[in-house]
Amino acid sequence: MEKLDQYKDLVLGYVVENGLNILIAIVVYLIGSQVIKAVVNGTRKVMDKRDFDPTLSSWLRTLISISLKAMLIISVLGMVGIEMTSFIAVLGAAGLAVGLALQGTLSNFAGGIMVLLFKPYKVGDFIDGAGYMGTVKEIQIFNTILNTPDNKVIIIPNGNLATGSLTNFSKEATRRVDWTVGIAYGNDYSKAKEVISKMLEEDARVLKDPAYFVALGALADSSVNITVRAWVNAADYWGVFFDFNERVYKEFEGHGLDFPFPQMDVHVNQVK
Repeated sequence: MEKLDQYKDLVLGYVVENGLNILIAIVVYLIGSQVIKAVVNGTRKVMDKRDFDPTLSSWLRTLISISLKAMLIISVLGMVGIEMTSFIAVLGAAGLAVGLALQGTLSNFAGGIMVLLFKPYKVGDFIDGAGYMGTVKEIQIFNTILNTPDNKVIIIPNGNLATGSLTNFSKEATRRVDWTVGIAYGNDYSKAKEVISKMLEEDARVLKDPAYFVALGALADSSVNITVRAWVNAADYWGVFFDFNERVYKEFEGHGLDFPFPQMDVHVNQVK
């Protein structure tokens, strides 16, 4: 009982001595909590107007709320006479140690923030990055999940995608299809150009603007190479590519156009 009375006296004495500071601290905490709530709600509205990714928006609001509340609590505790300098120093040292230990993870975390903020790709895009190609299935804070054309699931750390080179095949609405068509030496190049142009004209998926391009690209060792380029909608890329190859193979022979084979002339000198 004596110890309990001593504690009561200590608490009562502290309250009497710091009563005004405690009252001010309570008021500051209540007002600060409302201000923090207003700031978080305002941030949410701004992010919604600017079409931020929902995952990034939710995470940033949580981070802002926790940071502001921590600052508010430290300020309130300091107002009632609790020394916070040592606590902040220990907290900073602990944060540094954790940061060094989780350096790779934090790199992926920062990469995820950059990906969600600047949007170099989105869910559904077909990309080539970090040595892998596939359709983006999901974008997380630490990783991006891809589906490959043969239905494999690949998980790539966001740090690699944020800092490395990346090709997004779905970013633009149109793409250019390129072919190199080889004909044998002695074949009629003008006829080949006419047949190729007719094929492109008959394919409704080939865009008129920009116009397709057909020209003699190179005089190779065993063939005359014709460069063919055509613009299509991104969704039609592979269909146009494979269909054109099939038509060339089926129709060239009927127009007297031959596909060359690698060949070599051998000169034999007889020694008597």
